[in-house]
Amino acid sequence: MSSLRRPSPWPPAHRGSVGVGVGVGVIIAAASVAALLVPLGSSARRDDRGRGAEAGQQAPATPQHLNPVIAKLAEGKTVYGLSTGDLSLVNARDMARSPVDFVYVDMEHNPLDLPALHLFLMGMSDRGMVLKKASLQPNVALLARFPPEADESQWVVKQALDIGLHGVIFNGVDRKEQAMIAVKSMRYPQLKGSKYYEPNGMRGSGPANATWIWGIGGTEYERHADLWPLNPEGDLLAMLMIESTEGLENVDAIASTPGVGALFVGAGADLTRAMGVRPGSPEVEAGFQRILKACKAHRIACAITANTANDVAKRVKEGWNIIRSAVPAINAGRALLGEK
Repeated sequence: MSSLRRPSPWPPAHRGSVGVGVGVGVIIAAASVAALLVPLGSSARRDDRGRGAEAGQQAPATPQHLNPVIAKLAEGKTVYGLSTGDLSLVNARDMARSPVDFVYVDMEHNPLDLPALHLFLMGMSDRGMVLKKASLQPNVALLARFPPEADESQWVVKQALDIGLHGVIFNGVDRKEQAMIAVKSMRYPQLKGSKYYEPNGMRGSGPANATWIWGIGGTEYERHADLWPLNPEGDLLAMLMIESTEGLENVDAIASTPGVGALFVGAGADLTRAMGVRPGSPEVEAGFQRILKACKAHRIACAITANTANDVAKRVKEGWNIIRSAVPAINAGRALLGEK
């Protein structure tokens, strides 16, 4: 997560200094905040303003991501996260500083409350961490899962992204056509000649709340507000759930849809019921492995729920690179894997 770190704007003699006078303190703080508000990725675009070319600076080799989940996945790392239905501000603060990479709010099985989700996201906005890291990338990304099926969710996706979420988890994806609609709902209509034109998006433009949360301007937000890995600079993640035998049969077609960032099986409860078997049956595990194989074949992320430390370690070793669990199991599982 250090790829967005910027050099401190403070002179060495004053870094960490307190008691240097109120006036100097205000100037230093203002300089620090101003440095953070320079549009991210601007080092790659300084030629447009005539400074980078004079200094002979080169554009960074890799995109600078605002989404910590995508930043890690792009580096080939495993990401870990939690789910919650508690939208209190106390929980928002706790989630923002949890030792994980994401939290997803389950609004499929909990009340659909978009104003509360917006307030929760604002509560996760950790200004102290922004200054500490000298980066606008949060430690923990917020995703959410909603009641409508993937091909009926355009309206709620628009609301979620305009609030400022980093990704959407789509339920009940059974066919490639549904996956395509999910992808289109998260993308803006593309400019003519766009390098990543298809699938062309249908998201309406109105990101004022999102730009406030992300801490960047409208032009910079539009650059980041695209789907990864379709667009390597994108910072939005489309995660599709495979929960039926039809989805399992079509998993390769679904995984091959441009713009899909990950497949998610959860704990497999719905898939188990769709198969007509009991939890823990061999057919369910075979289904999991089929989904994992499709993710690997199409070079997208694969997500699963793991309830114990041993299960966390097992799934990571198998190749699952998005793990949803609880903090104790995540910490213990990472220790088993030798991760820091």
